[in-house]
Amino acid sequence: MSQPQTDRLRPAIHPTYSRLLCAHLQQLGFDNATIFAGTRLHWEQLLSEHRYLSLEQLGRLIHRAVDLTGQPWIGLDIGGMTAVSAHGSLGYAVVSAPDVRTVLEVVTRYVGVRLRLTEIALEETDSGVALVLHERMDLAETREFIHGGLLATYFQLVDTVSSRRLRDARVSLPFEAPPWAAVYEERLGCPVTFGAPRFRIELSAATLATPCLTADPALHRTAVRDCEHQLRQLQGGGPLSQQIGNCLLESTDYPSLEAMADRFAMSRRTLIRKLKAEGTSYQELLDEVRRELAAWYLLETHEPIERVAERLGYQDTSNFSRTFRRWFGVTPLAMRNRAS
Repeated sequence: MSQPQTDRLRPAIHPTYSRLLCAHLQQLGFDNATIFAGTRLHWEQLLSEHRYLSLEQLGRLIHRAVDLTGQPWIGLDIGGMTAVSAHGSLGYAVVSAPDVRTVLEVVTRYVGVRLRLTEIALEETDSGVALVLHERMDLAETREFIHGGLLATYFQLVDTVSSRRLRDARVSLPFEAPPWAAVYEERLGCPVTFGAPRFRIELSAATLATPCLTADPALHRTAVRDCEHQLRQLQGGGPLSQQIGNCLLESTDYPSLEAMADRFAMSRRTLIRKLKAEGTSYQELLDEVRRELAAWYLLETHEPIERVAERLGYQDTSNFSRTFRRWFGVTPLAMRNRAS
């Protein structure tokens, strides 16, 4: 049987940004039933700060948002309207920094606490620096949304800390110019080049030396300390719920609660308590992983439904079909036929 693309199913982006996307759609007049139709997601799934969305889930939500709005540049809009506080400790570390160079250094080091799909590096140039984005995995259909959101977020943040619009920048993007390319320069206020090898923002030395009007040394130390704590937690595997979710993605036998507790060297009661504190339970995590994998196998492979059921730990295909109908409102065969 084909193996699922587990990288695309792993937690990758803080749910705040998905909430902001949904809130934007709500402001445009769409209700939750309309927003989430066909996404295999629901509003409650986005409410826990520990429930990072996967690239696969984010892609479905973006696709739905573009379908509803007819605005493929919607990432620019979301990034441009997102308040500093929405970025958590990272946002506060940015606005309290002493100058723009420090802003960039903070973003470079800590972007992973909010978005694990990319890495950002600062490269020195003859005239200043370049902020360069590296994709940790192929962003595929989410690339324009994520790159547009990061671009608009950068300019929104530097506008927040500066007394003037710092637009002496050159932006390069690693996808071909879309029919709506003019929207980028209109929204960002600086030249944008498409079809580049990678995402890149080139900045002058004068821009880097710009002091931040919102500088606050005490707040900066506190926010950076919080970012460091979050970064260490992620380097250790992230919150417990995410570590368990990753174990389940890699599992072939779907261990019991007791077996999973043993794997993490804790008692059954402790595991239940810690997951409850993160707003979830072992059964919810197990159901979510099975649900995502079930849809992936049916939509992305030609494996017989009986083998899909077996792969997900169901010895009885009829039991799997009943569970599948509860998850998606259709039978496995109906979902596969609908995608054909």
